[in-house]
Amino acid sequence: MLHQSRLARSWPSSYRCAGQKNKRSKGTIMVERLSELDRDEALDGLPDWDWDEARDAISRRFVFADFNEAFGFMTRVALLAEKADHHPEWSNVWNRVDIVLTTHDAGGLSARDIDMAEAIDALVG
Repeated sequence: MLHQSRLARSWPSSYRCAGQKNKRSKGTIMVERLSELDRDEALDGLPDWDWDEARDAISRRFVFADFNEAFGFMTRVALLAEKADHHPEWSNVWNRVDIVLTTHDAGGLSARDIDMAEAIDALVG
């Protein structure tokens, strides 16, 4: 089974319910942008991810043996993203997968991005 312990614990149950959308409405949990201090602290734990200051986002390139391995990885990430209702920006060229994480509703990097990056990292060991 995929390592999801921190991911599953850190997000409110409303994020984990099938079909639940994160919309700005009364009674919905709002996602906040990380402060500079929180961002810097979180990024210390993600040494393989690069911070894009202009977008207030993090990115990482993954390289695999071939397309099949890269696509399998994307499928596993897609399952995590769907469960969390937090979807990455990404691209794939043969054995390479580029991922960008930012929370558009928060206007930049949020705890959801950090949690997703940690969950993605756990997939590749």
